[in-house]
Amino acid sequence: MPFDLARAHELYRCLFGEIADLLAAKHLLVVASGPLASLPFHVLVASDARHADIAEPANYALADWLARHSAVSVLPSVASLGALRQFARQSQASAPYIGFGNPLLLGGDGTDRRAWAKQSCPSSGPRSLRIAGARAVVPPPPAARRGAFADVGALRLQAPLPETADELCTVARLLGAPETSVYLGERATETALKALSANGELARARIVHFATHGLLAGEAGSVLHSRAEPALMLTPPQQASEQDDGLLTASEVAQLKLDADWVVMSACNTAAGDKFDSDALSGLARAFFYAGSRALLVSHWYVDSEAAVALTSGAFAELKVAPTIGRAEALRRSMLTLMDKGGRNAHPANWAPFVIVGEGAAVKVPPGIPLMTSAPRPHGREKPTGEKKAAVKQSKGADWRREIWRP
Repeated sequence: MPFDLARAHELYRCLFGEIADLLAAKHLLVVASGPLASLPFHVLVASDARHADIAEPANYALADWLARHSAVSVLPSVASLGALRQFARQSQASAPYIGFGNPLLLGGDGTDRRAWAKQSCPSSGPRSLRIAGARAVVPPPPAARRGAFADVGALRLQAPLPETADELCTVARLLGAPETSVYLGERATETALKALSANGELARARIVHFATHGLLAGEAGSVLHSRAEPALMLTPPQQASEQDDGLLTASEVAQLKLDADWVVMSACNTAAGDKFDSDALSGLARAFFYAGSRALLVSHWYVDSEAAVALTSGAFAELKVAPTIGRAEALRRSMLTLMDKGGRNAHPANWAPFVIVGEGAAVKVPPGIPLMTSAPRPHGREKPTGEKKAAVKQSKGADWRREIWRP
């Protein structure tokens, strides 16, 4: 559908018109609420775009998008910036990367087995796939519910995502991570993920990457009888259990043990909540912060799968070339690369869904700042003692992670 360039410019003028001269080449840190929480700010248009030659979707690359001027990061609150900047540092994790994707799904007719053919990274590098369509889920009928756990039969009938194997393998190769750090197909399960969290392997990864279906709370509720919360889809087990029913929900994410500089959720609708006036962060995003991530890559709508592969792998490629530019700038450059290919790629539906939440810049920590190995826990959990207690006391701003996680 056509994008309203004139309205995007009008909103830009309302928000930034009087300070436009201060924005050039700046990294914008946005704290949004209400309707603005559902908007990726880089789709705003900085100058009048009513020219006939620009108004056609095929020519959208010619529009003066804010993405052409500034990198953008989203913050949960103003107070969170202090905590993030104080504790933004290179992770103590020793492994560069761990990724999960290409769940074994059979499609609506139950016969599509493309996912089974891509359960490992090819030694010669991933082949590019042309995949049309979005990473959208098809809600099963209410009769498909199966008690307290997800209906694994209904999950298996979701569309397979074999191209996510290419995405994960490409990023792993760019980061110099071994093939064993990419969990595809039969290895991409809740059971495997929770085991990696329990034995400390997950906390040793500086970047944790999910490339799969993302479900809004309402969508997850269609296959979960007793609770409705946002979730990421992994390979469904033969039989659902409390340990593994194929859906990694926000409450389960909060129990993971992370020490990640960046969690990448290359999936649909992982930014804000279901409702128009919902919180600025989805339950999934809040849960990953609580678990110990310092930055997130999340999406605002049903992402085009081919574009998602290009955007995420492109951002990591930019960071490999220029490691000091920061995550937000790397994503911005990846967006521009995709947009400038023209055609359907120039439409913001394809290049604009992803945003950086948290610390998007490359920040150097001043000497003397204490290092924390994980995010603070709410009252009632493990009490900090010794050095941990001193570190938390020295930075009151660290408590912001408690405030954004409400199970």
